Amino acid sequence: MGENKDYITHPDEKGSINISEEVISVIAASAAMETEGVAALSAGRDLSELLGKKNLSKGVRIAVDGENVKVDVWLTVKLGVSVHSVGKKVQEAVQGGIESMTGFKVTEVNVHVVGVSLK
Repeated sequence: MGENKDYITHPDEKGSINISEEVISVIAASAAMETEGVAALSAGRDLSELLGKKNLSKGVRIAVDGENVKVDVWLTVKLGVSVHSVGKKVQEAVQGGIESMTGFKVTEVNVHVVGVSLK
């Protein structure tokens, strides 16, 4: 189906729907970045970044158990915002985005605030 990619399969009466874990990671990253108060996603320097490739799911890791998804997000917040409030909004945005776009259940969204942006 793909090049060593993991897929989550959702059985359907007409067959099955296979969604790449990378797609779910990109949905989570997009939802987090659209949250007010988030400055950037941060995962340190990974290999794709060193090679100059864009990593659309940078700062996001997912774990799948059947049709349940657990998400970890690493981010930097903007100076002057309530870190707790931004974290809560990111949790809601990521869960809502993944569940509405994929139909899978998000059981956890762990937000790791790793910095504050002065910009």
